[in-house]
Amino acid sequence: MRRIHFRTALLANALLVLSIGLTLAQSTSDHLTDTTKGGPLDLGKMWTFDNPPTAYFKKTYNFTADEKWFEEARLASLRFADYCSASFVSANGLVMTNHHCARESGTGITRKGEDLNATGFFAKTAAEERKVVGLFVDQLVKIEDVTKRVQDAMVGSGSDQAKTDEARLQAREQVFSAIKQEYGTKEGWKGLELQTITFYNGGRYAIYGFKRYTDVRLVFMPELQLGFYGGDYDNFTYPRYALDCSFFRVYDNGKPLQTTHFFKFNPNGVRDGEPIFVIGNPGHTERLKTVAELEFDRDLQTPATIQLLRNRADALQAYNETAKNDSILNEIFSYENSLKAYGGQLAGLRDVSLMDRKAVFENQFKAAAKAKNLPADQLKTWDEIATSIAQLRSVFKDANYLAPSERTTGELLAFANIITQYGELLVSRPQDAERARSMVETPNVKNMALEEAYLAAHLTEAQANLGNDDPYVKAALTGSGGASRTPKEAAAYLIKNTKLKDPAFISELITRPGAVASSNDPLLALARIGFPRYVAAARQARQLVQRQEVLRGQLGRMLYDVYGTAVPPDATFSLRINDGVVKSYDYNGTKAPILTTFAGLYDRNYSFADKAPWNLPTRWKNPPMELLKQPMCFISTNDIIGGNSGSPMINKNREAVGLAFDGNMESLPGEFIFVPDANRTISVHTGGIIAAMRYIYKADRLINELVGTPVKAKK
Repeated sequence: MRRIHFRTALLANALLVLSIGLTLAQSTSDHLTDTTKGGPLDLGKMWTFDNPPTAYFKKTYNFTADEKWFEEARLASLRFADYCSASFVSANGLVMTNHHCARESGTGITRKGEDLNATGFFAKTAAEERKVVGLFVDQLVKIEDVTKRVQDAMVGSGSDQAKTDEARLQAREQVFSAIKQEYGTKEGWKGLELQTITFYNGGRYAIYGFKRYTDVRLVFMPELQLGFYGGDYDNFTYPRYALDCSFFRVYDNGKPLQTTHFFKFNPNGVRDGEPIFVIGNPGHTERLKTVAELEFDRDLQTPATIQLLRNRADALQAYNETAKNDSILNEIFSYENSLKAYGGQLAGLRDVSLMDRKAVFENQFKAAAKAKNLPADQLKTWDEIATSIAQLRSVFKDANYLAPSERTTGELLAFANIITQYGELLVSRPQDAERARSMVETPNVKNMALEEAYLAAHLTEAQANLGNDDPYVKAALTGSGGASRTPKEAAAYLIKNTKLKDPAFISELITRPGAVASSNDPLLALARIGFPRYVAAARQARQLVQRQEVLRGQLGRMLYDVYGTAVPPDATFSLRINDGVVKSYDYNGTKAPILTTFAGLYDRNYSFADKAPWNLPTRWKNPPMELLKQPMCFISTNDIIGGNSGSPMINKNREAVGLAFDGNMESLPGEFIFVPDANRTISVHTGGIIAAMRYIYKADRLINELVGTPVKAKK
């Protein structure tokens, strides 16, 4: 299930809490074609529409995609809300995306007595199409480069060139705001949703104008058991059997949108070795990271993220055994999806061969930058990043494991930290405290069992990473008479004995100077130990992160100076086009087929005795024989990441032949490196979508819109 992963950037969370208080040389060209030793193409092939890869497509596939081809591909593609991709697939505003992108929308329009996760949804008539309040899709209609303006504002001139890192970043935000304000009144841009886009970590900048459609209605969505068939067990695996698709319709002035920009459905699908293109909004990659930064991720950041996700997912699982809440279930799916994704990334970071490839490219890049006679201060960037990373390592534990937030520590301990900060303000700057008083609200803890589970998870992580001798850990886990408590026991004691649920107690704390410092409330006592350490570490981390952001910008500018548009930038949830081919790969001692069929779906169902998560809804139990041989999913060498969910897979004729929804396990290191050897994108086959509509859902109206008059399904 490819989606923007719940990225628990622990360090970033800490900083958020704190803020509340070309032409290439021939040698370079040779490296671009080397896929075994490391080189620029390890950065991937997520090409931008600002600089479409016309020459590359011609050279690689003997295929001429002219300006009109790219324009039509761009205008037929959509951003689905702020987390997925989509596309127009008919002249009547029909939109295709994944089931897992539509899941929240589907549950949002469920009426009393319905369970759309269990039954799916199909609007047999236009009148039955249901509007999803708050849902929107964005179509990219305008692009303009603003690099010089942004970079000039950051660098300044004369004495301004000595700006601090923080000032540079503030200058960037200010010029972003000015650009959007200016373009908002510019002819041809008025009325568009405007966004400034960063490429190459600051090597290039652009402003994008989107036409936003806000009347979006659900047309078709299969049952959860088909959209997420196999559950987390099958997630990021192949062969795969998931009908991870859904369809919506855009309305304009109360009527279906009429558009000439759409991908015609081709249910005949794909052939082995055929070039194929995915267009979507990949969310986030970090392939320009240096080896020093990746080692930091390998040793500290990623393991910490996995630990946090695992503990919170377990807490939600236990809670939902009795709650049976669809919203919580979706959240659990997101956690489990992220856990598998981060697990694959960590495996990649620990793969010596992949890290060696990163080192090879880093050395190539350094040599090319030196040969380009780039300024000496720029050539020091790698060393400066390494120095910054070494300093970040020293503050990582306090900045992360003592960071207060609802999901890391539970609401009550997070609130204790806020009250501790407020108490200091009440003594040192009473006027500021008075202004902030209205923001201090009694926590509204909806489920105390879940609250206790989050606190226990936090204390478990603190004990494991700070050590039993740490003062914070000692204070939390030491009971009366010096007896040692487990994190679970300590959490139960703290929740039971804190008065932070009492409005009267809180009122006293925020009105009497010194009350917080003298209180013996156990959560406040813990916060008084941890919060100062957190603040000190987070302040230093904030400065280091700002420094790294500036340095990464320098690195990105060098990358662009050396390689130009021959190497695409990292993903930034901006529209990209990526090329690949339909191709098998070897796995688990055998060979993967390029496509799977519905027969495989039933084999998996029978093999697991119709037990979850391989069970099937009633209407799927007795399929017609014709369905079994129809294609269901297929694989290709395309380069995708979270955010690409819902991306159309098109052929050279700009026909939709598939719908991207996931990658295989081998693709998970794609966060930091693209290695196409066994990396595969998994897509729903358009023929499989039509077959399901024809033989199971009897969705003749939709089939007719997608491919013409339907053939009557066999009984």
